[in-house]
Amino acid sequence: MVIKCTGIVEFEPMLITKKHVNQSDWKKHALIKTNCDLERYYRWLLQTRFNLYLNKTLRGTHITIIADKIETELKFNEARRKYNETKIDFFYEIEPMSSGLHWWLRVHCPKAEDIREECGLSREPYFSFHLTLGNANEKNKEHSLYILEQCKKFELISSDPRKSLNEHEIIIL
Repeated sequence: MVIKCTGIVEFEPMLITKKHVNQSDWKKHALIKTNCDLERYYRWLLQTRFNLYLNKTLRGTHITIIADKIETELKFNEARRKYNETKIDFFYEIEPMSSGLHWWLRVHCPKAEDIREECGLSREPYFSFHLTLGNANEKNKEHSLYILEQCKKFELISSDPRKSLNEHEIIIL
């Protein structure tokens, strides 16, 4: 099951980490910003249910669609002129996923795939579209890994491979 949401495309968002500043001369960024607290809600849910505290995300609820080296800056600039500050629909899966340290929701966004393609990139990024919920710090790392293992053991979280959007039931709120 996926839930349909809407966000705003933002090209070249504000640089907020040293890493982004250091990479800004060769790496281009675009993301989908939302004005919802979805990531905060899921962090609260994990905290309430499993006593798992995750670090907050730096940018709030968002989906990164481009964080890549762009071979042709002209294509990126054309896409920016065409899509920056436009509304875009995306679909998120309701089941949290985790590596044990990072927690996220899988996201599907056909329009973001189109934007990536227009920029000369593959339709899917290296790390598939996702909405970051947070990550465990050193203090919570072991507990986070334990919670993930228990969730898998009791089938609260599946480890099924990602399904395509057309295989999901779509809920529109």
